[in-house]
Amino acid sequence: MTSSKPPLIWLNIFIFTSTLLIAVIGAPLYAYFVGFDWTQWAMLLAAFSYCGMSITAGYHRLWSHKAYEANAVMRFIFAVGGAFALQNSILHWSSDHRIHHRHVDNNEKDPYSAKMGFFYSHIGWMLREYQANRYSDYSNCRDLQKDKIVMWQHKYYVPLAVATNFGIPLLFGLWHGDIWGALLLVGIVRLVLSHHTTFFINSLAHIWGSQPYTDKNTARDNGFLALLTFGEGYHNYHHIFEYDYRNGIRWWQFDPTKWLIKSCAWMGMAKNLKVCPEDRIEKAKATMQLQRLQQKLEAVPNSHACLEMLNQEYEILLHKIADYYGAKKRMLELKKNDLLKQYESFEFLQQYREMKYRLEMQRKVWKQLTAQYA
Repeated sequence: MTSSKPPLIWLNIFIFTSTLLIAVIGAPLYAYFVGFDWTQWAMLLAAFSYCGMSITAGYHRLWSHKAYEANAVMRFIFAVGGAFALQNSILHWSSDHRIHHRHVDNNEKDPYSAKMGFFYSHIGWMLREYQANRYSDYSNCRDLQKDKIVMWQHKYYVPLAVATNFGIPLLFGLWHGDIWGALLLVGIVRLVLSHHTTFFINSLAHIWGSQPYTDKNTARDNGFLALLTFGEGYHNYHHIFEYDYRNGIRWWQFDPTKWLIKSCAWMGMAKNLKVCPEDRIEKAKATMQLQRLQQKLEAVPNSHACLEMLNQEYEILLHKIADYYGAKKRMLELKKNDLLKQYESFEFLQQYREMKYRLEMQRKVWKQLTAQYA
């Protein structure tokens, strides 16, 4: 009787299994008998950060989502770092990821659907040939096929991966005087950390955390995962506003990928950074609050009056959001064209300030109301 399961991908199984065993057994034994110094730990952190940011700022936000544009120097650095992270080529990674966003949680089409379970979404989807055309059909990435750096990396991905994963640790080990320690810490341990922290976004970030913006998919916001993944942990936000170059939109949210992209833009290396309009973000959050409170109050007897009040205040909030952000957009346009002074005589600025004040007051009402019924 033949098995209906897709064939195993033995190369992936060997890489994931061998590197994990060496990292959890070999590296601690070496640390105990020989030891690692601070220079080696610093190099581990630098290499891990380079790999991680090449995936988050490069593979993910630049190439998969086109959230900004980068010059050739940045793209080349990310292309090499992506090979160092050993997560397949830019073209292949982006193709898988675009399919994931288009068919999120669809067990038949999402390459790493969270509804297939933690193990499958974390690593299992890469251990079998579940989709026959995964390594040949890149029709959803025709734009990337016009990028010479993307296609260069795709063509030479294997030699680049070998050169970086062995060459960088080896060169560091020769300089530092401990080749085996470098191969273990900067080579193997760094690779395992790079792999599994990235994989957490496909697995843990779809089952652990909050859903402040949408519940139409399993993606969650998780500040702890953001610490491990250079800001990718704000995954609920990302899945509804995927073309925003930020994942952590608040100043206090840990998103070094966002800071890197913004810094590169200041230096002229990046441009056209896309952000989601503030009114859409605020509306999405208010809508989720309304939905949750409606579900809760519908289970409570004689809650019709409360539901009616809640709906009324929600509609007022949306109206004031539209008024304020519409006026704000107009004001920015006038400032850009040096026309604002012409409108001051028509009390435009006073109207803008009044709209802002009314929205702030309505936000307070909405916050008190949602806290009362939460």
